[in-house]
Amino acid sequence: MRFAIWSGPRNLSTAMMYSFGARSDFDVMDEPFYAAYLKATGSDHPMAAEIIAAHESDPAQVSTLCQREGTPHLYMKHMPHHMLPDFPMDWAQDCVHVHLIRHPARVIASYAAKRDAPTLDDIGFVQQDRIYDSLGGVVIDSTDIRANPEEMLQRLCAAIGVRWDPEMLRWPAGGHPADGVWARHWYGAVHASTGFAGAEGALPALTDAQTKLVEAAMPYYERLWKIRL
Repeated sequence: MRFAIWSGPRNLSTAMMYSFGARSDFDVMDEPFYAAYLKATGSDHPMAAEIIAAHESDPAQVSTLCQREGTPHLYMKHMPHHMLPDFPMDWAQDCVHVHLIRHPARVIASYAAKRDAPTLDDIGFVQQDRIYDSLGGVVIDSTDIRANPEEMLQRLCAAIGVRWDPEMLRWPAGGHPADGVWARHWYGAVHASTGFAGAEGALPALTDAQTKLVEAAMPYYERLWKIRL
């Protein structure tokens, strides 16, 4: 089986990739369309030139990579905003789709610590809703996972039709061989981890501009939150 896990940035997505990557029956892919997105948009992301040089940037070739089989399963970590309108989506038609969501205030506070002045397009809420409309899938909130990893991952495994494996609760510190080259900018906290962090606290304090961005993202988040596991 091939699994496409859709998540905006700063949303437990790397920890989830490590969780499934700790299983003996899963291969994982880390944001395979990232280089193609950067090359097509010219977006000034950190390490953009290095990412384009190190990873496949032709979306047609990336589509082919996403159609390979795993051993026996393949977990693909995707960012919805990486899927530009003219990028191929045929690879996604026979995947099992999972949508990982997180409260926009938490996403924006975390993202802004790594890259200045995020926009609505940068954080993927609008694009994720569109992909859900097109492909459907299971919705799970990262806050629920952090509060009770074992229960929520068991529920997710049941929903997507794979056996539960307790190895999903732990992984070695220091990263995963499938990490993209961008890992050294974005993955510091998860590289130091060996499992899921504990429950999240109160929502973070935000600037006025960040609060407006939260307000713009909330309708898209709330729609999927209502149908989460």
